[in-house]
Amino acid sequence: MSGQRPPGSDIGTARIGISGWRYKPWRSVFYPKGLVQKKELAYAAERLDSVEINGSFYSLQTPASYVRWASEVPDDFVFAVKGSRYLTHLLRLRNADTALPNFFASGLLALGPKLGPILWQLPPNLEFDPELVRSFLSALPRTTTAAVEFARGHDERLKDRTWLRTDADRPIRHCVEVRHPSFDCEEFVELMREQDVGLVVADSAGHFPQMFEVTSDFVYVRLHGAQELYVSGYPEESLQEWAARIDGWRTGASVSDGLPRDVYVYCDNDVKVRAPYDAMRLRELLAPAP
Repeated sequence: MSGQRPPGSDIGTARIGISGWRYKPWRSVFYPKGLVQKKELAYAAERLDSVEINGSFYSLQTPASYVRWASEVPDDFVFAVKGSRYLTHLLRLRNADTALPNFFASGLLALGPKLGPILWQLPPNLEFDPELVRSFLSALPRTTTAAVEFARGHDERLKDRTWLRTDADRPIRHCVEVRHPSFDCEEFVELMREQDVGLVVADSAGHFPQMFEVTSDFVYVRLHGAQELYVSGYPEESLQEWAARIDGWRTGASVSDGLPRDVYVYCDNDVKVRAPYDAMRLRELLAPAP
C-alpha cells in the first residue's frame, strides 16, 4: 500500500534513502568506476529502500520515465515524488487549476505500489498565508483513484504523454517542507493536522525552520547537511541521534498520541558525496539486532 504501515502493526516502517541519484561527482566514488549511468538507480536500490525523485521538481517527467524507474528497483521499493516547482515557486500555490492536474497526469501514477509520499517544498520567500495554504492542500487528491479523475483536467500540452489509470485504489500521502520562518507557528501546525498532511522535519544547518510536530500518520525527514547546507556529512553521533528520533516516531514513543508512524528519511547532502553513505549508515543503525 504505497509503503503504508499495515493496520494493527505495533511499529511503523522506516525507509531511508537519498534525494535524487544521478550526480556526476558520485561516479567512481559511490558508484563503481565504469558503471553505466542507466544502472545507477538499480545500484542505489540494492543498498537503500527508497529514493526521492527530484527531477519532477524541475519539469514534468514522462510516463515512460516513471515506468522505467519502477522496473529498475525491487518490488518493495518506494519512491517519494517531489512536486513541481512551477506550482510552488512560480505560481506560489495560486491559480493551480490546470498545473496541478498536469502534474498528476504526467506519469507518477505509473509507479503503482511503489508510489510513496509527494513532497511539496515551498520557497524561502513565501510567507505563511493560512487561506492560500488551506486552498492548495484541500485540492490535492488523496487516493490514486481520485488522482486519476483529477488528472483528467490536464490541458492540451500533455495530451500525448499522460498516464490516466491506476492498478488499485491506494492512499496518497502528501507532505510540505517550509522555508520561511512565518510558518513556525501553531496555526500552521494545526492547519496541517486539519488537512492530514505531513510536516517535513528539515535539517538544514540552521538555514530554514526545523519543526518536529507530527501532523499525519507518517513523518518525512530531509537531511540537508549537519553544518553546511547540501555539503557536510553527518558524524556518527549525529546519525545515532537521528536514529533515536526515528525509533521514537516509528514506535510511537515520542508521539503525543502514542501511535506508531511510518517514517521516510532522505539524505540531501549530495555535494561531497555524503548522502548515500550517511543513508546507508542510518539504515544500519535502525536495523534490528541479529
